[in-house]
Formats: sequence, structure tokens, C-alpha cells
Amino acid sequence: MRTLTYSINVTLDGCIDHREGRPDAEVHQLATEALERADGLLLGRVTYELMEQAWRPPASDAFPDWMQPFARTIHEIPKYVASTTLESVDWNAELLGGDVREAVLELKSRPGGQLRLGGSAFATDVVGWGLVDEYEFTVYPWVAGHGPYLLAGLPRPLDLTPTARHDLASGAVATTYQARA
Repeated sequence: MRTLTYSINVTLDGCIDHREGRPDAEVHQLATEALERADGLLLGRVTYELMEQAWRPPASDAFPDWMQPFARTIHEIPKYVASTTLESVDWNAELLGGDVREAVLELKSRPGGQLRLGGSAFATDVVGWGLVDEYEFTVYPWVAGHGPYLLAGLPRPLDLTPTARHDLASGAVATTYQARA
């Protein structure tokens, strides 16, 4: 069974608003390397539309050179989109229909490598269903003072064990976790 890794940037107070992340070249390099190791990206509608608007060419062509490897990688990776309102998707994407929990289980059961999960509300659902195998949080050393908040509304607490840590020059810390058994 393929593993599913939830990855997101977060401030010290738990804010996951993409405008608060301030990723730099080092963060983009780590994110690019992670996507290059994955076979697919699982997103909810809101995150898919946000990422498509920002990273799909020609919009991404305006980004600086140090962002281009990430732009190319996210453009090419297969995307799986959970939505009850979209009728179709493109940008190398497949719309997940029907029972989304079952669709995620089916994706995980396919042969292949790691899947990555991004976003907020849909990601909280997937975590709540117990389908995430690994968590990667890049924590930025500032307080946003607002939400949306990491895994807000999760039906039960997560008990996590850190398995890897990467201190970044910016002061951010990228930590990988697994759920305690």
C-alpha cells in the first residue's frame, strides 16, 4: 500500500494561511525534492484552485529562477482533486468522485510510490479518517494572530513522534512525524 504524507507550512500559533508562509529558496528546494519523490498530490478543491492559479504556466513563468524547479515539478505531478462542486479538472488532474474516503483508500491501494496531501479542510478530513501515514510540518518562527488553523476541527487528538528534523537558515524548522502506534 502506498503511503500518504500530509505536508504544510504553519506559523507558531498554528496558522496555515498560505500568505503567512514566506517560503524562501531553501523551503522551495525541500518541497521540490519531496514532490519529485512522490507519485501524486491529493488536494481539496480550494487548494487545487489556489495552486493551479499560482503555479500553472504562464502564471508561474513570472516567478524568480529559484522558484522554477518547484513550478515545473508541481505542474508535472499527477493531482487528485476531491470536490463536490467541480464538474471537471485539468492541469494533469483527476477528479475524485463518489465516496471520497473510499477514493483515497483506492488511490493508496494502487501500486506506486508515495502520495502527498496538501491543504486545510479536506486534509483535516483525511487525517480524521486515519489515512495519513506521515506528517511534514514546516514551522515558521512568527505568530500570525489569525487562522485558518492546522487541523482545526480534527475529531480526536494526534499523538505524533518526530522522525526527522531539518533546521533552515531562515529559522523555520521542517519536521517529519509519524503517528504513535
